[in-house]
Amino acid sequence: MDLITIIIVAIVILIILGLSIKIVNQYEKGVVFRLGKVIGVREPGLRLIIPLVDRMVKPSLRIVTMPIPAQKIITQDNVTIDVAAVAYFKVVDAYRAVVEIENYNRAVNQISQTTVRSVVGQFTLDEVLSETPKVNTKIQEIIDGHSEPWGIKVTTVEIKDIKLPDSMQRAIALQAEAEREKRAKIISAEGEYLAAGKLGEAADIISEHPVALQLRIMQVLSNIAAEKNSTIVFPAQLLNSLRDIKDFLGSEMEVLEKDKGKK
Repeated sequence: MDLITIIIVAIVILIILGLSIKIVNQYEKGVVFRLGKVIGVREPGLRLIIPLVDRMVKPSLRIVTMPIPAQKIITQDNVTIDVAAVAYFKVVDAYRAVVEIENYNRAVNQISQTTVRSVVGQFTLDEVLSETPKVNTKIQEIIDGHSEPWGIKVTTVEIKDIKLPDSMQRAIALQAEAEREKRAKIISAEGEYLAAGKLGEAADIISEHPVALQLRIMQVLSNIAAEKNSTIVFPAQLLNSLRDIKDFLGSEMEVLEKDKGKK
């Protein structure tokens, strides 16, 4: 056997080995077809197949993040919104993912778009905005029910963006502003109610001690005079009150002097 023949044989052997040796990664499984028929599923590692007779398809078992494009949806209360979402799924049965469906990525994408449109349309706008987890769960359950025969498990579906019409945004802003004004008025009314109660208690106390009212007036006047830029006019009633306070203090002093004389 001459050198050329040896080289040709070696090349043929290398080609056969190259076609026969397949490497299945840790995150994959190999589905082997022999003359068009599935003969088994190969685990990760170095695997051998028969060249030109066997064919190996290696679907990935990793979780796939699939964006669901934004689409116009009419809610139950006839509001048109744009909703975009994202779905997370993975292959749990490599055999069915290869045999039962032609392209499982495209199939999951299409069923996801249809389901999002159908489910969101069953809720009102307020429910979509306030009960998003409930909407997400319902979408996930429906998609997972469709994809389970394909060997696909949909783990999560999340609505990531809701775009409202400009008119609806203005209406919601007005509603939020009105709600805040309502709360402010309620809080103010509660404060007035509490203040009125305290003022009523103070009036009861002052009615039993008339001099307390006069002393309160003096305190207010003192606070006003602290600014040094006000002219204070004493009404006649106030002057009479001052004389009453003076007489009261004088009578008290006489009583104290008498008590001292007795001692």
